[in-house]
Amino acid sequence: MTAQPQLTETRSVTDTMRRIDAWWRAANFLSVGQIYLMDNPLLRVPLQPEHVKPRLLGHWGTVPGITLTYAHLNHLIMRDDVNALLVTGPGHGAAGLNAAAWLEGTYSELYPHVSQDEAGMRELFRQFSFPGGVPSHASAHLPGSIHEGGELGYSLAHATGAALDNPELIVACVIGDGEAETGPLATSWHAPAFLNPATDGAVLPILHLNGYKIANPTVLSRLPKDDLAAMLRGHGWRAVEVSGSDPFEVHEAYAEALAQCLADIRQIQGDAHRGIRSRATAWPVLVLRTPKGWTGPRTVGGRQVEGSWRSHQVPITDIRSDPHRLAQLESWLRSYQPGELFETDGAPAPLVRYWHPLGARRMSANPIAHGQVQRDLNLPDWRRYTVDVGKTAESTRALGGYLRDAMVLNVDSLLYFAPDEHASNRLGDVLDVTGRRWQLPIEPNDEHLARDGRVFEVLSEHLCQGWLEGYLLTGRHGLLSSYEAFTHIVDSMVAQHAKWLHTSMDIPWRRPVPSLNYLLTSHVWRQDHNGASHQDPGFIDHVLSKRPEVARVYLPPDANSLLTVADHCLRTRGLVNVIVAGKQPAHQYLTADEARAHCEQGLGVWSWASTDIDGGTDVVLACAGDVPTQETLAAKDVLLELVPDLRIRVVNVVDLGRLFSPEQHPHGISDREYGEIFTRDKPVIFAFHGYPWLIHRLAYRRPGHDNLHVWGFHDYGTTTTPFDMCVLNELDRYHLALAALERVPRLDGRIGHLRQELLGRLAKHHDYIRRTGEDLPEIRDWKPRRTE
Repeated sequence: MTAQPQLTETRSVTDTMRRIDAWWRAANFLSVGQIYLMDNPLLRVPLQPEHVKPRLLGHWGTVPGITLTYAHLNHLIMRDDVNALLVTGPGHGAAGLNAAAWLEGTYSELYPHVSQDEAGMRELFRQFSFPGGVPSHASAHLPGSIHEGGELGYSLAHATGAALDNPELIVACVIGDGEAETGPLATSWHAPAFLNPATDGAVLPILHLNGYKIANPTVLSRLPKDDLAAMLRGHGWRAVEVSGSDPFEVHEAYAEALAQCLADIRQIQGDAHRGIRSRATAWPVLVLRTPKGWTGPRTVGGRQVEGSWRSHQVPITDIRSDPHRLAQLESWLRSYQPGELFETDGAPAPLVRYWHPLGARRMSANPIAHGQVQRDLNLPDWRRYTVDVGKTAESTRALGGYLRDAMVLNVDSLLYFAPDEHASNRLGDVLDVTGRRWQLPIEPNDEHLARDGRVFEVLSEHLCQGWLEGYLLTGRHGLLSSYEAFTHIVDSMVAQHAKWLHTSMDIPWRRPVPSLNYLLTSHVWRQDHNGASHQDPGFIDHVLSKRPEVARVYLPPDANSLLTVADHCLRTRGLVNVIVAGKQPAHQYLTADEARAHCEQGLGVWSWASTDIDGGTDVVLACAGDVPTQETLAAKDVLLELVPDLRIRVVNVVDLGRLFSPEQHPHGISDREYGEIFTRDKPVIFAFHGYPWLIHRLAYRRPGHDNLHVWGFHDYGTTTTPFDMCVLNELDRYHLALAALERVPRLDGRIGHLRQELLGRLAKHHDYIRRTGEDLPEIRDWKPRRTE
């Protein structure tokens, strides 16, 4: 690559602004071309209807602000040798980002068929929002992007996560003013309360107020400037305003503002390194006010377009059928003076060709954005934290010891996130070696707050998820623990992240990034004290509806299986791993070796709990989840008490992916294996942690599916006793036992008596809890027994 020109004292500011403006015009021309054209990219001949795409898709209104920002950030990077990432909230402005990557040469390096010439320009235009091409939002195909932006609200959280533990990095974040109205983005302004200027990189928000969203004005653009500045200042930001519609006036003001923002960032970071902290210090945020659809058509059909909501998507329509509008499009394209910006062969002209940083300093080529810069975890041996079989233990507390020591071994590449419940979820051992991150004042009564803490607690699932995603996408590792029911708050975020991971699998220059790991505790079966509002296991349904290449759900039955599953998940890349495990005292069933073997297999027969060792199975009791496992093993005891010669097979499922057929999921087992485990012709009573229909959906193609009967959560919940939660949903040992007895043909003559016995025990339970407020002693004191 030819060396870029260096900014020197001899080059005038006017010349610098001229080059910035030329690059900006080139990027805008390429963006309009992507939205509209499928041929004649350099306008060598007058524009004809067949040169225009039959379906016009894209979002023009936000593009000029994105390309303007990109041009000026490039200037800043070249002048000050800044290591920068760019996160763009208005992701549907990807035409501008594609254009920037093409002008920088990165696009052609990674996609040689989109070369820096006329043929490559034609391909750049044609592929945009076109069958077999690329989408209009910043998906994983886009060089330099860690943020899709198809769904609004997550840009500032992702940018903050990327900055954590990256002290040399500046993450510029373009926030659209429509996006600024979303809940996640509004919460993301809290970042200064958590970013440590001594150990983290910096986030530079660029709030682009172009005034409108798709059909309405935006709230922040109509706020008085002083009110907006006060709102930002209250969150720890200092607003730096740039506004205007004259290009060169804006260029001059934008360059000066960015230089000041960089100086402020370096001052804050330098003071922090010298141990100077001032409560008056505020991070800069650039507020950019330019017209929506700037440089586009001012009016179309006599109605204002530039500077209005009408420029949001495709400003000129019906081009193939209306010669006047075809001419207006050609006039718009020629207004950028493409003959000055591109050579006759279509390559960028010298005026714009060299106006970008070199190599990895190009924002479109930053290896941090492509997963090329990663840190491997050094994890402790999980066997050191196991619990003896037969004991009662809080599974997540055992995991807390493991996570504590994992943190000690990975002090710059592992973070934990939780919505204010880290200690409540029995992970408090981690706080023995690190604190909760906090940059605001610390008072004497506070506990475990630390400027450099590596546990992030904020009562926003959106922020925890967004920060973690940004951290993972830039090559580091983490875990998010949350109450099971409230993980639904980020349903949309996990869907977007799963799409990104799946798309990335087909992009060879993107390395798989560390997996998104969830620990769902305080789960549905032990939220008896909080009531129905806290009882919902449906997040696992949501995750398993995503692409099987990336979706994993694990239901470890005890502490030792939780430890080996968590260790496995932290070592994976490119996945969404969901682990569901309770925090309340529970029975321990498996030794360390048994847990490892069982979890590696994903599901299997528990011979030690079964009575059909010599063959002739009467019924299969299957289970997935810690409480369903407990009730299944207790149901087995009830069955053997009532029918001592009953031949029972106990099957436990840890990895729900194993229930899929192998054609549907990479973890799926064959029909032969499935039949060997569950039998092909015996009744299967399946006690499941979540909604029963999920198991039926996973196994509906399996042999013997007609014999599969699933018990699980039916949305019956309230404030009650732990066992009564099971009874309300018929997941308790007595209902499971009755379901099994009713399906064993040789017991038909006795079923009336057996049913009456079990219904009597349920009635006794009902009366006892309403009289005493606690479960029966025989329920509370039950312990699992090995039958081997």
